[in-house]
Amino acid sequence: MTAATNSQVISKAISRRAMMMGAAAVTAWAASPARALLQQVRGGAAALPASVEALIGRMTVVDKAGQLTLMAAAWAGGAATSLNPAGGTASFDSQLADVRAGRLGGVFNGNGAVMAQRMQTVAMRESRLKIPLLFAADVIHGLRTVFPVPLAEAASFDTELARRTARAAGAEAAASGIDWTFAPMVDIAHDARWGRGVEGAGEDVLLGTMMAAARVRGFQGERGLAAPDAVASCAKHFAAYGAAEAGLDYNSVDISERTLRETYFPPFQSAFAAGSPTVMASFNEINGVPATANPWLLTDVLRREWGFDGLVVSDYTGDEELIAHGFAADAREATKLAFMAGVDMSMQSGFYLKHLPDLVASGDVPMARLDEAVRRVLALKVQLGLFDDPFRRIDPRREKTRIRTRESLALAREAGAKSIVMLKNDGGLLPLPRAGKRIALIGPFAAGQHDLIGPWNVYGTDAEAVDLATGVRATVADPSLVSVALGSGIDGSLAGGIPAAVAAAQAADIVLLAIGESQRMSGEAQSRADIVIPLAQMALVDAITATGKPIVVLLRTGRALALRGAVLDAPAILVTWFLGSQDGPAIADIVFGKTGPSARLPVSFPHATGQEPYHYDHKSTGRPNPPGPLVEYKAHYREFANDALFAFGHGLTYGAIGYSGLELGTGIMASDGVLTVRATIANTGTRAAEETVQLYIRDVAASITRPVRELKAFRKIALKPGERQVVAFTLRRSDLLFVGRDLKPTVEPGRFQVWIAPSAQAEGVSGQFTLA
Repeated sequence: MTAATNSQVISKAISRRAMMMGAAAVTAWAASPARALLQQVRGGAAALPASVEALIGRMTVVDKAGQLTLMAAAWAGGAATSLNPAGGTASFDSQLADVRAGRLGGVFNGNGAVMAQRMQTVAMRESRLKIPLLFAADVIHGLRTVFPVPLAEAASFDTELARRTARAAGAEAAASGIDWTFAPMVDIAHDARWGRGVEGAGEDVLLGTMMAAARVRGFQGERGLAAPDAVASCAKHFAAYGAAEAGLDYNSVDISERTLRETYFPPFQSAFAAGSPTVMASFNEINGVPATANPWLLTDVLRREWGFDGLVVSDYTGDEELIAHGFAADAREATKLAFMAGVDMSMQSGFYLKHLPDLVASGDVPMARLDEAVRRVLALKVQLGLFDDPFRRIDPRREKTRIRTRESLALAREAGAKSIVMLKNDGGLLPLPRAGKRIALIGPFAAGQHDLIGPWNVYGTDAEAVDLATGVRATVADPSLVSVALGSGIDGSLAGGIPAAVAAAQAADIVLLAIGESQRMSGEAQSRADIVIPLAQMALVDAITATGKPIVVLLRTGRALALRGAVLDAPAILVTWFLGSQDGPAIADIVFGKTGPSARLPVSFPHATGQEPYHYDHKSTGRPNPPGPLVEYKAHYREFANDALFAFGHGLTYGAIGYSGLELGTGIMASDGVLTVRATIANTGTRAAEETVQLYIRDVAASITRPVRELKAFRKIALKPGERQVVAFTLRRSDLLFVGRDLKPTVEPGRFQVWIAPSAQAEGVSGQFTLA
């Protein structure tokens, strides 16, 4: 049998598979002669490259450019599902025509299994080469079951939780026909004005690397990418997108190579080590060269130095934007620059399909480079099992049973509660009793199906989420004791809003004040010049504070905020972020003590917006301000010290936690040895608590100045009332590495400060050791 006949037999069997659907069809396909024949043709993993090369040999240049083209899905009369501003312009019929003609490698942000079934059927029945389509989507923090935004989940300091929620999200995505998610976002964010910090893990490198790996493992599962409930991950945005000047989204980045290697590269390396097969180039330029056309970044570092052999995809119209950057004169040059720099697949611009055939014909792009990129796309499809069964994730009946399950919603509630950070609890105001108190829910987020799931979610809806009022009423013993008054809008006043809210507060024993940002104030293109609570809400807070009633602030936000005035003076403050499908119940679980708060800030809350960019692991100056009052001619602002209002790692529990008894052994670490550091953590309170114990170090003197503190390890421990535990950390030589003058990792002997503490600014217990 010839290769062409092989292909015909296989494609006919695939066509039958597409028409049958359902469990019986899966069984039939699995047992079909065509499937067995396909496996024989592939010959297993060892022979896989040969089969891919054979397919590439049958492709025209247009076929190849088509495989490198990814477009927003068009469906139902041409309505694009992409959240990006340009949207999709193609009709669904024209997109199907592109599939038939081999001009499309995949689509993203489509509308579920029915759409995917129709498109894949056309690809496998009507296209010449029968190459399956890729279906991708932005599954950032859940599909229809929406989990806390990634920044909130990072506050849990619980990598296993992050893996579990990503696993649940990946399984839902796969059940709806999705093969590939554009997540996790692993950018380190040092400037809270930048809106996209909500998608990442905050400001710390260690926490960022650990969350990146956990989320990759979660999306992809443990059975390999070919498993029907696995989706391929995509680490983004490479690189230094979070370093945009002034926190302005898409802005330029001027940064040293040392900072790239110490701060912005490690989370990507962690994602790749965990198995992420794809990476997305970032929008920003780096030192004058846009990342989308940066051969040093995408080829020298990524490919040659790190050995990454996966797929590089542009961000949405990233290649087209090289023109606006002033880096490319026109579309043809932009295509060449991006492609030759190392971007294998173009998202949404259509430039590769339009210009690569001519660039190859003219010799401006070598055929070998084109084949290399096509090989990577096909390899991803092979890894995902699409050549084995193009419909393995496409089953409308399965989709209906695996979305928003009882288990996934319970996980969303658990994750929400574990993400809430308690900043203050003066006088032990929290937790509230579930009975006997009249409670006023006040503020624009007190009730209503809005601003629950958070930014950057394509498929979930606020209408399917549970709001605060519902969560509270379901928790208290007598729901009739709960009143609701919005008081103000998010950005503006409401007619009669403040008087009604004041009346509700006066009639209550305690006020839960739900204020903060809307979900449209965080996320892509949502940079803020002033990271404060809007004025209309501040007026509401002042009015409620004047009633003298105890206030618990429930702070809805996708970033660190500069808190001030009556908000900061409130006796209790909870950072409730955007928690997703089970927002209200998760908040109620913490407020009423069903679960104790255990989360910690993954970002520093500044004193004022003008302090940004701020991160705890900053350098000292030659004139640091000593602890205590501000000293003239030292490094501080006129108004406050150069520290955080609420530091990275800060978060209170319902226990009373104390740190004591630092042990450093001999206090000397051999150059090839380890050092065990111990401290005793005690809960002297009357309630159980889960404490996040953090280990920080500082290299006292080095050939390259080092940060004032660096997080090197953390551990969550459960403490019953009156219980104490000895917590031990092991420091190794590798924990002391930094990028030296030659831009290579190095370690230098000398003194190191060490802290075991509850935050990056807390003293905890501290001491010194020496590296021999």
